[in-house]
Formats: sequence, structure tokens, C-alpha cells
Amino acid sequence: MKLLLDQGLPRSAATLLTEAGIDTIHVAGIGLSAADDTDILQRARNDERIVVTLDADFHALLALSAATTPSVIRIRIERLRAQILANLLLSVVGEFAEDLKQGAIMTVEPSRIRLRHLPLVKER
Repeated sequence: MKLLLDQGLPRSAATLLTEAGIDTIHVAGIGLSAADDTDILQRARNDERIVVTLDADFHALLALSAATTPSVIRIRIERLRAQILANLLLSVVGEFAEDLKQGAIMTVEPSRIRLRHLPLVKER
């Protein structure tokens, strides 16, 4: 399992997650802190990484393109410190590893987690 943390998430969480055994990089560490969301998605796809973000645009881009990768985890909890974010992601990745490997979008909120498999298709 490999993660790519988006801008707005603590850079130090990448180090904590890597130390815990999950290969994690932050967009700032690879020169993508000002990149478009589409470029970040492509980098994640190329590197087989899961995007972790605060941004809802990633889900919309995947829906519009009917893409099957990469998986995206959207965090909807404000002001998470690095250690709390790392612990949260360790738990989420552990519990939903198979879904994330297959391609999914996930929204993590304080009281629930929503998961949908990719590609997203319109319900009729």
C-alpha cells in the first residue's frame, strides 16, 4: 500500500506513516504542491498510490472520467495533527485495504466512512 498526501495535510504525517510501514510521500516532497488535481491523480496512478486529500475535486474528476484508478481517500475532519492523521489512515487502510487496492473513493468523516468502488457510474 502506497499513499500520496495532498497539500493541506501535514507533511510530517508522511514520515510517521512510512515509519509505520506504509510507503507515503507528500506532494510538497515531489514538487507537486502547486500542481493541478489532474496532475496529482496521474502521478498517483503512475506510482500506484492512493491519494489522501481534503479536496472534493478528486472525487468529481474520477466520476467524470469514469476512471478505475487511483483510489482517493478524502478526509473531512478539520485541523488534524500529523500523529492523529497517521493513526486514522493506518486504521482506514488496514480495514479497507482490499477495496482501496481494487479502486475506490472514500470519504472519512468524524462519525462515519463512506466508500464507493470505481468506476463511478450514474444510477438510473
